[in-house]
Amino acid sequence: MRLQKFLSMAGVCSRRKGEEYIKAGLVKVNGETITQLGTKIDPENDEVTFKDTPVVPRDNHIYIALNKPEGYVTTCKQKREKIILDLLEIDERVYPIGRLDKESTGLILLTNDGSLHQRLAHPSFDHEKEYEVTVGKPILDKALKRMAAGVTIMGSKTRPAKIKRLSGKKFLITLKEGRNRQIRKMVRKVGNHVTKLKRVRISKVKLGRLGEGSWRYLTEKEKNDLLNPKK
Repeated sequence: MRLQKFLSMAGVCSRRKGEEYIKAGLVKVNGETITQLGTKIDPENDEVTFKDTPVVPRDNHIYIALNKPEGYVTTCKQKREKIILDLLEIDERVYPIGRLDKESTGLILLTNDGSLHQRLAHPSFDHEKEYEVTVGKPILDKALKRMAAGVTIMGSKTRPAKIKRLSGKKFLITLKEGRNRQIRKMVRKVGNHVTKLKRVRISKVKLGRLGEGSWRYLTEKEKNDLLNPKK
């Protein structure tokens, strides 16, 4: 296996970043500094260190947080469209959990763990998703309260939501359901329209300062929180 691929699979960095680390002399194999790209190793028998810290292979499951830019779609393949998989620098095939509208931005999770994918995508999981919403005109308190209590869209009432005002035209909304274009429809229902929509949290995984178009592996704590949710 190529050394940069091993670093990526071990969760140290992306493959491209791994190449930079190798050229910078930060990676050793069996105690010898490697600067030659394309160097191959035996993951079972060779000892790899990064900045003198042993690199331990993790299991084959991959968990990624990505900040989706506007204009990208969250399907794995679509003609004449930019897809979020184009933003990743890994060899392994992963799949997005849930969707974000093409015009929306923010946090989306990707994994090759089929069981987690099914559980997070299923409505019964009941996990929170938090969004930062900007609307076209100042929104009244009574409109926010109405949305928090639930409004009827697509023939049924939305579940109660948590809402926190940030400014005259901006608020945070936390949902435990994910209907198609739900927030946009809720805002239209109270006589306004969404100009920007960014997802900032899924369960306990936060977008934080992750730049648009950037991605990272989930931390061990984030993984454990998703894999072993408290009942």
